[in-house]
Amino acid sequence: MVGVTRPRLTVALIGLGDIAAKAYLPVLAADADVEPVLITRDPQRRAALQRTWRVESAFPSVSDALGASIPLDAAFVHAATQAHPAIAAELIGAGIPTFVDKPLALSAAESRAVVEAARDAGVSLAVCFNRRSAPAYARLADWPGLDTVVLTKNRLALPDDPRLFVFDDFVHVVDTLRFLVTPEPEDVSVTTRPGPEGTLARLVITLRQAGRIGVGIMDRDSGQTIELLDAMAPGRARRVTDLVDVVDRAEGVAHHRQPDNWASVSQQRGFVAMVGSLLDSVRAGVVLDGGDALATHELCEAILGEVEAQLG
Repeated sequence: MVGVTRPRLTVALIGLGDIAAKAYLPVLAADADVEPVLITRDPQRRAALQRTWRVESAFPSVSDALGASIPLDAAFVHAATQAHPAIAAELIGAGIPTFVDKPLALSAAESRAVVEAARDAGVSLAVCFNRRSAPAYARLADWPGLDTVVLTKNRLALPDDPRLFVFDDFVHVVDTLRFLVTPEPEDVSVTTRPGPEGTLARLVITLRQAGRIGVGIMDRDSGQTIELLDAMAPGRARRVTDLVDVVDRAEGVAHHRQPDNWASVSQQRGFVAMVGSLLDSVRAGVVLDGGDALATHELCEAILGEVEAQLG
């Protein structure tokens, strides 16, 4: 709107791996009302990204940034998953709205402790599930009659430790099914295929709630890295490939919806809308609660329990 200005925010980006550098940093750096602050222990990585994106402030740790009296308005956490709870606790203790890349932690118990700490402190906490904001997925949430969703997220030759498999990757599948099908399934079934040396190669879940069905599949020993979402409602269906390519089917006809060639990858995969919404909550003084994200982590813990029982 002409004449309306937004408060300028100083936003920390903690941990500068591929996703942070490719998906989050370009979004923050492109926003004229955001001053990014880079935080990573890797001095070469820190200097390179600081130079590339012309970022003024960069530090090796959250403690260093806070010690330098940098007035952080919000922080995105993209460090190694094992470090998420400690970093989130430090930020929450400093009263900084905290947005954590999935997962919040590698267990429901640790996740619950972070959520409760944020609630006790009255500080915003959110987990960055970008698929909820990806346009091709978000539009499905408004489909009348949507009753069946099958989400497949496969990888090539990557069987993994069951807990890492479920919490570090399959968590996206679980959260998307909760978003599109039901936040509180009345029935959950689990099927597994073991990998070598105690790893998990394939996991299939089915969620049911009042006639709605969500099926989640992850095969980490498949022939291709791919994500496919099939959504069905009476009289129509949609397939989304890799979050972008959309084919609608109705009355026996398939219609391929061409993606916006001018839209960035960050837009198409939901990062632009998600980051914008989170920062808008900071500007509006809205305190976000991590309860829904916690429910996703608790469902992951329940699924993992069944996985471990099947694997023996």
